[in-house]
Amino acid sequence: MNKSGEIRVIALGLIRDRNGLANAKGDRIFVSEGYDPVKQDVFYRALGGGVEFGETSRVALEREFQEEIQAELINIRYLGCIENLFTFNGRQGHEIIQLYQCDFAEPKFYQLESLIFSESENHKHRALWIEIDRFKSGELRLVPEVFFEYL
Repeated sequence: MNKSGEIRVIALGLIRDRNGLANAKGDRIFVSEGYDPVKQDVFYRALGGGVEFGETSRVALEREFQEEIQAELINIRYLGCIENLFTFNGRQGHEIIQLYQCDFAEPKFYQLESLIFSESENHKHRALWIEIDRFKSGELRLVPEVFFEYL
């Protein structure tokens, strides 16, 4: 989490699986699961992370996927910029999201049900495939909501 009063620049990768599993209900996207203890709310968002000084958002995207889940990305295409104002864990956040559409280089990632990854020693997260319809129906929450414009 960034310091209070700072705007954070992040790069996120929207990865779709149009083929899905044989029994899947259509398109799915690869997301990480988050939890806000103050709101007692589970939410999902695309994977990625912070852009460091001196690196482009595209390089940051590739680095974050490599660091977090040891995945190489291909077919990387810039989708757009999203400004996101939010409250998490009782604190206001502000981020500029550079959003990319991309694919996994290795087919094994499309076969996964889910995986656990660490952002730091005490922060473990789960990443998983979820059908887009589950977000559109309101059953699950995708953040930021403007993501729907890119699905």
